[in-house]
Amino acid sequence: MKKSNPAALLPIGVFLVLYLGLGILFEYVMDIPMGFYNIPIVVAFLAAILVACIQNRKLSFDEKLALMGKGIGDKNIVTMILIFLIAGCFVGVVGRSSAGSAAYFMLDLIPAKYAVAVLFVVSCFVSTAMGTSVGTITLLTPIAAAVSEASGFELALCVSSVMGGAMFGDNLSFISDTTIAACNGQGCAMKDKFRQNFRIALPAAAATLVLILILSLNTELHGSVEHTYDLVQIIPYVLVLIGGIVGINVFVVLLTGIAAGTVIMLATGSMTFVQIIGSMGSGVSGMFETSMVAILVAAMCELIREYGGFEALLQFICKVFKGQKGGQLGVGLLVGAMDIATANNTVAIVMANPIAKEMAEEYGISPKKTASLLDTFSCIFQGVIPYGARMLVAISAVHELGYTISAFDIMPTLFYPAFLLMSSLIFIFLIPSGNSAVKRS
Repeated sequence: MKKSNPAALLPIGVFLVLYLGLGILFEYVMDIPMGFYNIPIVVAFLAAILVACIQNRKLSFDEKLALMGKGIGDKNIVTMILIFLIAGCFVGVVGRSSAGSAAYFMLDLIPAKYAVAVLFVVSCFVSTAMGTSVGTITLLTPIAAAVSEASGFELALCVSSVMGGAMFGDNLSFISDTTIAACNGQGCAMKDKFRQNFRIALPAAAATLVLILILSLNTELHGSVEHTYDLVQIIPYVLVLIGGIVGINVFVVLLTGIAAGTVIMLATGSMTFVQIIGSMGSGVSGMFETSMVAILVAAMCELIREYGGFEALLQFICKVFKGQKGGQLGVGLLVGAMDIATANNTVAIVMANPIAKEMAEEYGISPKKTASLLDTFSCIFQGVIPYGARMLVAISAVHELGYTISAFDIMPTLFYPAFLLMSSLIFIFLIPSGNSAVKRS
């Protein structure tokens, strides 16, 4: 056990001040669209690492480099980065046309009065299959706007239904960067974390669906939505989804999805082989920043741990949260605070991972439970903050279509994050946990 040293947490403070401070300045003072996402997050982490390297003069710079190398070389970090890259390759090959096909197929199959419920269910499926809530929102928000205009449902309700479903899948998907980060950070199998999460997310999704149906049945309708679709392109996503649930190794699942997607795209003439190779590269490139953040956070956290920063934070948390149930809530609030500060749930999980692992050992919380808490609470907070990526992308997509809507129009109808919070608290405090780990002595 390291000696407690609160000053060792300074690099995290520097990062939060730079990222959150500049984000608020760009977004709300300078009125720059997507202001938080104009900040180079890698540069902010580099500044934080520089501060960490300046601290603790008892260690030479070479010794600090060795510590950072140790953190980066951790098996879980290497595994996480490889999965990030292969998942990006999969999304690049398969593309997003299959998600639109699934949406329009369901809208064509089910009566118009259930259109918003269909949007929510399709968004749940698409985000679980694609592993990206932002991608799901980007793809389905224009469909939500079309549903609103054609049927008479409120635009805010249609958009928030897509956002809620997107967060459901982001929380559960085997190829979601949040799942990858949480599972590898805590050293648990994805199928175990999925089962843990599913028990919490399903009741929340069911309650959301019921509420949407109640509101839908009280809405006067005046039209329907029609569009062409191709169900064959859904097959790779279905294979990945089934393979993940069954428990097949995630690398095998993703490679199978890539192979199936390549065959289907070539057979249907949707893409040439050269285009597929290029799309693989584009998909992998989309994961570079996330991978680099994982590397930098691992390096920074190893220095903070060596300096005694984690021990100081853990001692503070233990004073505030008592018992295993209190520890579970502490893990959730920890990643929630990181999410509010960074406006990015993947970064929040990566930053919270090492601290949460120490907390799990202290409170006797199993790895799969800890991973589930990290992913679930990051989705809860990310789903509602008005400056989060999901909210900004949804508003941007609607504005591009000529509609006017704000975050505060959408937030009152974001039912899923609220129900997910309720479900999480019920499972923490009211339902006995049989997944306890051995508490650290």
